[in-house]
Amino acid sequence: MKAQRFKQYLLSGVSYAIPFVASGGILIAVSIAFAPMTAQGPDFSQAPFLKLINDIGVVAFAFLIPVLSGYIAFGIADRPGIAPGFVGGYIAGQVGAGFLGGIISGLLAGFLVAVLKKIKPPRSLRPIMPILVIPVLTSLAVGFVMFKVVGAPIRDLMTAIQHWLEAMNSGNQVVLGIILGSMIAFDMGGPVNKVAFFFGAAMIQRGNFAVMGACAAAICIPPLGLGLATLLNRRLWTDQEKEAGLAALAMGAIGITEGAIPFAAADPLRVIPVIMAGSSVGAVVAMLGRVGDHAPHGGPIVLPVVDNPLMFVAAILAGTLTVAGLMSLLKRRAKPAPSE
Repeated sequence: MKAQRFKQYLLSGVSYAIPFVASGGILIAVSIAFAPMTAQGPDFSQAPFLKLINDIGVVAFAFLIPVLSGYIAFGIADRPGIAPGFVGGYIAGQVGAGFLGGIISGLLAGFLVAVLKKIKPPRSLRPIMPILVIPVLTSLAVGFVMFKVVGAPIRDLMTAIQHWLEAMNSGNQVVLGIILGSMIAFDMGGPVNKVAFFFGAAMIQRGNFAVMGACAAAICIPPLGLGLATLLNRRLWTDQEKEAGLAALAMGAIGITEGAIPFAAADPLRVIPVIMAGSSVGAVVAMLGRVGDHAPHGGPIVLPVVDNPLMFVAAILAGTLTVAGLMSLLKRRAKPAPSE
């Protein structure tokens, strides 16, 4: 019962976040898809209207973590939880905690508000408790935790991981591929993902395109795999998940890993290991196939600037099919499809 209630809290946040993921992600996808691709990534210098579309998409997408956090808190504590939830989610984005930080802040805000709501204040204070006292106190508490307790350790950990990856670069390429793929998928655009991505981008400057090649394949696999899974057996998915799947396919095509966030936020214990496995498969195939990416970007959109493009496509397909197959299997076991 407690696990089901916890899942409902997460789903509350996901249901409100999906429109921001879809609108922002698709606008970004459209702008990048039509922009010229160079060795430095998408070039908007000669396409001001596409740049405008991209900017609007980026703004819409920026609401993802605050909305996820705010409505997780809302699911726990009703309207008094919204303000501290949004504040915590915004800070999670600022300190680089990603969507996992947004989940933490939403849960923290919601449970703090729920505790404060049980306090019986003097009659004179009761009208202002839900609209002033509780939001102010919980926003302060959640903000302090996110800035001082969550933010600093994440920055230190990411620095340590960066040094570790640099040491691993001279070792076994298969092991490095597994590590990069797992990191890219783990938090889908969060701090761990960013460390792997920027490591790949830094290697481009040193003339090593293979690391970015592995990252470029891994980046698009979570949204493509989950989007494909919603098409393979549609009876296993809700209408909301099917809509998120279509948006995920569009975002995966241009290398936006965050397209997988709605699925991971709703069911992290199953989705995150599956997408880590799929991205690892793709990264290893890319490494073994000597794929090189000359642009600090990922997904099929970078095909024109990739070495060994056939192996790049093979790597993406291998990882995507791994995610779609595993996710369909787990979904079927958890929720058997009704008989025809």
